[in-house]
Amino acid sequence: MFDFVYRHKRALQLVLALLIVPPFAFFGVDSYLRGDESATTIATVNGEKISQQEFNVALREQQDRLQQMMGGKMDPAMLDNPEMRFSVAEALASRQLLLQQAERSRMVTTDAQLQIILGQAPAFQENGKFSIEMYENFLKTRGKSAAQFEYEMRRDLMLSQVNDAYGEAHFLPRTVVQQLSKLMETQREASTFTLTPASFESKVSIEGDAAKKYYDSRQDEFRTPEQVRVEYVVLSLDALLPSQKIDPEDVKRVFDDSAKRVQVQEQRQASHILISVDAKASAEDKKKARAKAEDLLKQVKAKPAAFADIAKANSQDPGSAVNGGDLGNFKRADMVKPFSDAAFGMKVGEISDIVESEFGLHIIKLTGISATKPPSFEAERGKIETDLRRAAAGKEFAALAEQFNNMVFEQADTLKSAEDLAKSAPLQSGFFTRGGGAGDPRLTNPKLLQAIFSDEVLKNKRNTEAVEVSPGTLVSARLLEHKPAVVRPFEEVQVEIVNKLTRQRATQLAAQEGRATLEKLRQGKDGKDAEVNWSKSQLVNFSSQIKDLDDDLRKQILRTDVSKLPAYSGVETPQGYTLVRVTRTVEPEKIDAEKEKSLAAAMGQALLQEQNAAFLASLKQKGEVKIRKESLSEKKDK
Repeated sequence: MFDFVYRHKRALQLVLALLIVPPFAFFGVDSYLRGDESATTIATVNGEKISQQEFNVALREQQDRLQQMMGGKMDPAMLDNPEMRFSVAEALASRQLLLQQAERSRMVTTDAQLQIILGQAPAFQENGKFSIEMYENFLKTRGKSAAQFEYEMRRDLMLSQVNDAYGEAHFLPRTVVQQLSKLMETQREASTFTLTPASFESKVSIEGDAAKKYYDSRQDEFRTPEQVRVEYVVLSLDALLPSQKIDPEDVKRVFDDSAKRVQVQEQRQASHILISVDAKASAEDKKKARAKAEDLLKQVKAKPAAFADIAKANSQDPGSAVNGGDLGNFKRADMVKPFSDAAFGMKVGEISDIVESEFGLHIIKLTGISATKPPSFEAERGKIETDLRRAAAGKEFAALAEQFNNMVFEQADTLKSAEDLAKSAPLQSGFFTRGGGAGDPRLTNPKLLQAIFSDEVLKNKRNTEAVEVSPGTLVSARLLEHKPAVVRPFEEVQVEIVNKLTRQRATQLAAQEGRATLEKLRQGKDGKDAEVNWSKSQLVNFSSQIKDLDDDLRKQILRTDVSKLPAYSGVETPQGYTLVRVTRTVEPEKIDAEKEKSLAAAMGQALLQEQNAAFLASLKQKGEVKIRKESLSEKKDK
């Protein structure tokens, strides 16, 4: 259990960090707790329902995550299509399968484990101790009850245990890694020749009506997207900061109050040897465990310098045994009370007697003591002033935000009152499409774009609602000009089409000529290569980074059959048709140990992913997963 808590401390920190900006991994927990039977079921997994509400939350969070990855520049329409909806539903079903497997395997997180993990979370600590006030504030700011949050924690820890149990075992023979390393380091001496479409354009003749036929059959290709130009007003918390007046006495009072609460955070570094003892173990087993611990204590007392070696050989805490029992630096609240009381009462180099905790029997060696001094007033003044100024601006922004929202709604035909309230001159954009743009990143916000291109704005000429485009920033916009999507006239694009058709047919001719030349080379009919002006030879392998050699061409060189040299192959590239000639191979004299190690790690990771995918596939095959595609297409979240 000590190892479970120690391993999952970092997992908890990651969960807490992700909860600050809710990711795709956490969704719809409240629907489980409320049991909303009226919600449409979008899927069932072995009889357990996945509700429409849960799907809607997951879809929105996936869309938000992708928008963040793309810097908010992705067209919202691309994030809501049948493929996206089905992938989200499938991910929900897969997660449910893994949770069911965890429950069947009794991979539960006990109350004691959850209590310890939450108690050690830095986000909930004040002065090195768990703070119920900080915990409650954390829940309040995220709109979650303790039951909801702890429910999420248990489920994610269950999934973590499933991954540990079914994703760690894999066997990777060293000979396989060595052979692959050798293959990847083996170089091929190659030269190329490209038949470009430009050299065949003079041979192309375009029929008189070909351009018109192409135009008539592909009009969407020549459609200009719908565009708008808007004026907009921004209410920003940051813009309110300069006007906030801060009393120097308030700054000093905040520092003094903080200094009273802040204690010197002493940290200690220790190593330990753990002999695990189950709380339900028999008296005989407990006696044997203590006897073993006492024997080990005698050994380390006799030879303190051998503590690490004895820990490696005997400690039953796998998380630290491999490091000679080293637990690194920790604060008093990081460890369970009996362990902390012992460690914080020792001197450096001292070895404790046997310490009993809920994890078993510990022998502790203190290896270091460190402490952090509280900062001075001068060091903290700037930060406190900024915090006070932001807090004051936040209060003003909250009051103004409600007024701003009401104004743009109640006076929907003008932004004048909103401008006066925000004390900000109206801004005007250039033309932009549903994908956003016009030089202002605020106009790429998906919710604002959806509002701008709505009928309320385009047809009824009303203001958009006040949209929060980023924390502390509200924007409302209204239409200045609208350009509907139109198809460009044939006369405007005729030359463009003719050029395109010419290039396409010239590319086809280049490929035909290239394939014919390749066949001659392979048959040895053109031994002098008279018609082929080969480039200068280059040595190429899997890691080559060669100028003017794109990735597709490098892959073609490496996949060329070299059983007989010289070897020839060909590939269609954006530049035309490229012929490849490989004249020799150069095997490495020695494989770099670090590269071999990196390759082994990459292969191991690939094997883990493959094993996890296979395990999930087996669960799907054994179980019953039904996804209602008709429910996915209804877009009930809109």
